[in-house]
Amino acid sequence: MIRTLRFIRILRMHAAARFTALLLASGSACAQTASAANAANAELPGVSTGSMLQVMLGLLLILGLLFAAATFLRKFNGGRAFGGKGPMRLVGGLMIGTRERIVLIEVGDDWLVVGITPGQIRTLHTMPKGELPPAAAGDKSFGKMLKQMIDGKHEGH
Repeated sequence: MIRTLRFIRILRMHAAARFTALLLASGSACAQTASAANAANAELPGVSTGSMLQVMLGLLLILGLLFAAATFLRKFNGGRAFGGKGPMRLVGGLMIGTRERIVLIEVGDDWLVVGITPGQIRTLHTMPKGELPPAAAGDKSFGKMLKQMIDGKHEGH
């Protein structure tokens, strides 16, 4: 019985010694891994000047190609801007709701009153070209009203 107890103590001591050795080994392995990571970080270079120059030149090349394409398309379109002058002209418009409006379009010698909604565009009326009535004194554009306020000629003063 005494021999068995001694044997159990010896096994416990060996197990404790093995466990301690395992902890020390894992700790040194972690330390080696950390030092290897630090060494790897020290060896990694930052972004080099050559790389930055290459990226900038590539960006300038792409912007130049976009500008050249826009110039070519403008010349191909007869010198007009995209959606430029043509047989139609927008004379005026009125917002009816948040997404609905009525517009007056001049096409040749005719005026078209067109209703525009998110789902459709419909001609409401066709009439011969006429003259627009002069704007009433109360109808001022935002730009004119802003200029008057800046100049200090606001009607409220």
